[in-house]
Amino acid sequence: MITTEDIQILSNSFTFWNHLSINEKNLVLNNINLVKYDQGENVHGGNQDCAGVLLVKSGILRIYILSEEGKEITLYRLYEGELCILSASCILQNITFDVHIDAEIESEILLLNSSAFAQLSQQNIYVENFSYKIAVDRFSDVMWAMQQILFMSFDKRLAIFLLDEISKNNSNTIRLTHEQIAKYMGSAREVVSRMLKYFSNEGIVELSRGGVKVLDKNKLRNLL
Repeated sequence: MITTEDIQILSNSFTFWNHLSINEKNLVLNNINLVKYDQGENVHGGNQDCAGVLLVKSGILRIYILSEEGKEITLYRLYEGELCILSASCILQNITFDVHIDAEIESEILLLNSSAFAQLSQQNIYVENFSYKIAVDRFSDVMWAMQQILFMSFDKRLAIFLLDEISKNNSNTIRLTHEQIAKYMGSAREVVSRMLKYFSNEGIVELSRGGVKVLDKNKLRNLL
């Protein structure tokens, strides 16, 4: 059931909202649903899955790619008010990108189905422009992730990851295991553990079971 609050979220996030006719707005409202996902639950399973446009009402979504060997590389995350168009890549001409999406924490998602979004894109130029702008923005995030993996030393990558996590959570303590950090970064647990041990010896972090506490942000930033 879509509420008045949900409609306000739609109008804020869909910048084309005021350029829709009454019938087009009704098309959106009749084809959008609020879906709840538990922590770790899969939201989108790759290019064979054309779920539609995902708008985060609450929670966090993690977008990642998956190798044939099962290795994951996190591309970016989506937070409250942000949306994903790559989950509807089957209706974006000449743009296909095989991504997987999980709920990083318990999340509520407003999901606009693919057929309705395709119809809007075909008949309204503002929706079409919005689609490609969002797609281009997300590809910028993807390229940044690839640049880190291909050209940046691991100590810098790990420093960026730790700084991003403490900023996101507003806490110097990161409640992630070495295995989880490796998964998010697309690396091996042994590599993460070795670098975290080095950071610990340098007084940058303090290691504990199931967590990492950042002790010196300036030293982390100096690695960048």
